[in-house]
Amino acid sequence: MLRFDRDFTFEGSEAQHRVMEEAFAVVTEEHKGRIGYYDLPEGSRTLVEAAKALETQNSLLASGAITDIAVIGIGGSSLGIKAVDSLLASRGDKTRELHFFENSDPIDITRTMAKLTKEKTLFVVISKSGGTIETTSIFKTLIAHFGLELDGADRERVFVITDAGSSLSKFGDAYGLGQFNIPDNVGGRFSVLSAVGIIPLTLAGYDTAALLAGAGSFLTSFFEGKEQHLLEKACFIYEHDREHSVNVLFSYANDLENFTKWYVQLWGESLGKVDAMGSHVGMTPVGLIGSVDQHSFLQLLIEGPKDKTVTFISIEDFGAPLVIPEISLKHIEKTDFINGKSFSTLINAQCAATRESLVRSGVPTDGIVIEQIDAASVGTMIIYYELLTSLVGAMLLVNTYDQPGVELGKVILYETFTDKG
Repeated sequence: MLRFDRDFTFEGSEAQHRVMEEAFAVVTEEHKGRIGYYDLPEGSRTLVEAAKALETQNSLLASGAITDIAVIGIGGSSLGIKAVDSLLASRGDKTRELHFFENSDPIDITRTMAKLTKEKTLFVVISKSGGTIETTSIFKTLIAHFGLELDGADRERVFVITDAGSSLSKFGDAYGLGQFNIPDNVGGRFSVLSAVGIIPLTLAGYDTAALLAGAGSFLTSFFEGKEQHLLEKACFIYEHDREHSVNVLFSYANDLENFTKWYVQLWGESLGKVDAMGSHVGMTPVGLIGSVDQHSFLQLLIEGPKDKTVTFISIEDFGAPLVIPEISLKHIEKTDFINGKSFSTLINAQCAATRESLVRSGVPTDGIVIEQIDAASVGTMIIYYELLTSLVGAMLLVNTYDQPGVELGKVILYETFTDKG
């Protein structure tokens, strides 16, 4: 379960309530078919069963030969999977290791390939459009490096996840590869609960049914009007988007680092837009990890420009009872006050102290407490941030689901390699 609280005041004027009602109406209307991520908690249940069926239908999986899954994808095709994997890996549910090929960095590609052998690896190629340059380039490299015989012995070793009818889909059909499709109305950064995430995460051994159930439960509660705090937070962010133009997610656990990276893409790519009046809008997302970034970013938060809101995420029960030993060290006895306390107690006390220091400095903060990390709570976190993004986008009067600014770089890259002039 998750608990939500805030330090900023939301008075709820008539104008604010009207904005909230209009945003809720927009999101509710989108729920009826135009935007597909709302349907994933229910619709992706069949994918869980399909992935489980592969354990007996695919001879490589059935034989027990597969111990590793290579995920080839970038941005929305990898960040969400990595977020879930990072959060749930320490629970011990994973039966196969996930490896991510997501960047054109030749050192990282080489290093990750060195961890794998063809005989033990399943390759999952993910691209919504089907033509992502990083993804196709890395896939070609893996084919060459591992000697993948796509039209023969390795046909069962490669799966593609893409839009129906895309170039990658046609490629999969041409070689008779296993294929799962992403709904047309689900954008890449909102796709973690689609085949993009559900297939590799299920094959890795995670309880994706519980992941979907957690997301679905919160989604239902929201549409029943029971999550007023979410609307109020969205309205506060919207009302102060000029004054507080930086939105910080301060997560107190290393396992939350990939979740913050997923949030940065979701928030930045969805809300950094030109609105209907031609104004440039959007709040800059920043992801921090506590307690590490208390020593690198906190000074700026407290005494720098007061242009930020900060959300703290903490984990109440880490499930790791590591205790600070009762040892006193000469000349640094002043730290003995923490002896005998658990590291869970220490990191959560640091989170509370940091948050209080920001409150006293006039920085608006709110908090999310994850009582215990499990698949259901992770699913809730995913849908919470997707809904928050949709609500703020509706209030800003932007198209939350396109990314025209990203396309220019792709055009320039293409011209760089094809211009003969």
